[in-house]
Amino acid sequence: MPHSSVITVLQRIEDTGGHATGFDYLRVILAIGIVCWHSIATSYGSYADIKISSSMYRPLMAIILPMFFSLSGFLVAGSLERSKTLFMFMSLRVIRIFPALCVEVLLSALVLGPILTQMTLQDYFSNTMFWHYFLNCTGDIHYVLPGVFSDNPYPYAVNAQLWTVPWELKCYISIALLTIIGAVRYRLMLLVSIICLIGAAAVYYSVVYPDYFFGNPKGSIAGCFLVVSFLLGVAMYLYSDKIIWDGRIALLACFVSLVLFSVRCGDVLVTIPVAYMTVYAGLLNPYKFGIMKGADYSYGVFLYGFPLQQAFVSLLEWTPTWWLNILVCVPLAFVVAAFSWHFVEKPALSLKKKLVALEALWIRACNRYFSWSWLPHWLHSSSSHGLASPEYRQ
Repeated sequence: MPHSSVITVLQRIEDTGGHATGFDYLRVILAIGIVCWHSIATSYGSYADIKISSSMYRPLMAIILPMFFSLSGFLVAGSLERSKTLFMFMSLRVIRIFPALCVEVLLSALVLGPILTQMTLQDYFSNTMFWHYFLNCTGDIHYVLPGVFSDNPYPYAVNAQLWTVPWELKCYISIALLTIIGAVRYRLMLLVSIICLIGAAAVYYSVVYPDYFFGNPKGSIAGCFLVVSFLLGVAMYLYSDKIIWDGRIALLACFVSLVLFSVRCGDVLVTIPVAYMTVYAGLLNPYKFGIMKGADYSYGVFLYGFPLQQAFVSLLEWTPTWWLNILVCVPLAFVVAAFSWHFVEKPALSLKKKLVALEALWIRACNRYFSWSWLPHWLHSSSSHGLASPEYRQ
């Protein structure tokens, strides 16, 4: 029998040993894309950002975040499969997100703010905005530090990029709830959930924000559609044995995505082709070289890019061009991201071994001393979630 030339996503995952380097490159490229996007607002102000994001260039900017969330959903689904309990899965998300976020918040409030504030230090540290800023560590986002960046073209905002963090947390909560009700095991339930979410979002925005829904497309895609992108990434992983991995389909998906980003109501459906092209690109397996070896600077670039851009503009007596903003701030962001990775993120991720030990103790205690048959499988069982098992691919 001749060998089939059709390659599924699952086959591609197996061919790359489950560690396709395309995802590593894609993360970094998307993080740089976010800094480049923010160069418009930080250099010229929100008006220029709105004008550019309402033009023919909107697809090139708006595609970044859905790709990020689709990538995250695909990789997180793999993490969920490898986790023996939901506690372990959520703990891994915590140590990946919050340590670096907390350090960025502390550095912004205790170093950047005191240096650049136009207030006296006494007024700065006694201001309620200063204390509210620390709520960022919990995912409750506050953008302003007292007296900081007040004269910038994009005034006051210290960390506008963090608006996506609450939506990222919603993604993790969503997949946890879907796991509890069984939608991750029985993948058809996940598809139904995604369709319902898309429909609910479309109805909500058509009623509450008709200008966004029916008007000329502009700005970033709405937060709820980022959750859809995340769940579509999860669905791509669950259906990896059925979905074809093909560059021609990826090119078509890219074209369709650019078109949908440019037409009214296109945001409702654009997450579908974006998810496919993201997973296709992520499963490419180029050689890793230089700074890509053994490190992931993408989260640090995302966290520190905007504050560094605002600080750069604030310290100049003249307004920089967008390209100079990028030329200076992207390398700076990588330098600070390297610090974040080696001294914050990587040490935090090393806690995984302790979490595994705690999880094993919990499972043994439950199995030995208690009858937990009335509890959901994910809370006490030592077996996997079954994502890769044929009986759960229904």
